Amino acid sequence: RVYDRTGVELANTTQNFRVLLVPEQAKDVRAVLEQLAQLIPLSQQRVERILRDALRSKAFNPVLVAEGLDWEDFAKVNINAPDLPGVETDVGELRSYPFGPWLSHVLGYVAGVTDKDIEKQPELLSLPGFRIGRSGVEKAADDALRGKPGALQVEVNAHGRTIRELGRREGTAGQDVVLSLDMEVQKLAQEKLAGQSGSIVVMDVTNGEIISIVSAPGFDPNAFTGTVSPTIWRQLNEDELKPLLNKAITGIYPPGSTYKPIVAMAALASGAMSPKQRVHCSGGRALGNHFFHCWKRGGHGSVDMHTAIKQSCDVYFYECARRTGIEAIAAMSRKFGLGQTFGLEIPGEKSGLMPDPEWKRRARNDAWRDGDTFNVGIGQGAVLTTPLQLCVMTARL
Repeated sequence: RVYDRTGVELANTTQNFRVLLVPEQAKDVRAVLEQLAQLIPLSQQRVERILRDALRSKAFNPVLVAEGLDWEDFAKVNINAPDLPGVETDVGELRSYPFGPWLSHVLGYVAGVTDKDIEKQPELLSLPGFRIGRSGVEKAADDALRGKPGALQVEVNAHGRTIRELGRREGTAGQDVVLSLDMEVQKLAQEKLAGQSGSIVVMDVTNGEIISIVSAPGFDPNAFTGTVSPTIWRQLNEDELKPLLNKAITGIYPPGSTYKPIVAMAALASGAMSPKQRVHCSGGRALGNHFFHCWKRGGHGSVDMHTAIKQSCDVYFYECARRTGIEAIAAMSRKFGLGQTFGLEIPGEKSGLMPDPEWKRRARNDAWRDGDTFNVGIGQGAVLTTPLQLCVMTARL
């Protein structure tokens, strides 16, 4: 299971009514599958997949035919089992996410194994319907969460009936995982972003623990525990609000005015500006033949550093950045966590971009100009950050 910091259960397992088939015990696998299709929903595409799985399966290993059945369908198969050679029913486990989309990007989801997975870990194929973590905590903590499979060795007669048990190795349950998240804060953050595309990250400034990390909108990871329907997959991929993207750690955006205090820090540390030095803002600043506007038409008048941060005056920070220089600004930005990753347990973290002259020569084969420094001074231009980086930046500040 996965828990939040207060013991609220975030991921668990539920009963999964399944139908399995041992190919060696069925005289004609396709014929048996056609019989089953009269009892439970079984598409032609699914039948072909089962036949492929049967061909590559180890001898006498069960192959998953269907799962997630309701009690009525499960009972139909059990009643008709004597007339279905090789067919077995069992109650397995299915991953369940009680909070659905509210934690989709944190927890991720589990899905069936691929050929590539089987090449790395051949024993996965011996477990019908086995799933592994594909994203989020499910992927990062997959080995710990899944435990170890057991094994049973039996002697069977010519008809596949079990005569006696020869040996048994019990499986080992996976370990529970406890996250630093507080589900009450996570709920509140989700409510604030209802119907919007955005991200919220909440951090404990004393130790760096993440209390909440939300990317909205989310998706329902419960839809991925079985076979994802093509319709749902297409809807998620075509949605312009990008529910599959974890905006908190993989979305990169210009930080804008949230970045201005870091420019001020660089100016103070380098001695380029003092807190009391004033800059006059008339609504913009000319540089060569280009005019860099302030957000406030008509300007802010004469401002010092405190007032410039409070009013978010663009002209002050154009001048602040010019006097400080890009090298000092970039160095200070990296001290505050920009342009880097933090080793978060959720896979996919992006480093964003903290530009400097060397980067521009390498990436664009061009020289750095004062206009580039002006743009960086207000968190625009080539500066790119993730919401997580902005949270770390603010916590460090």
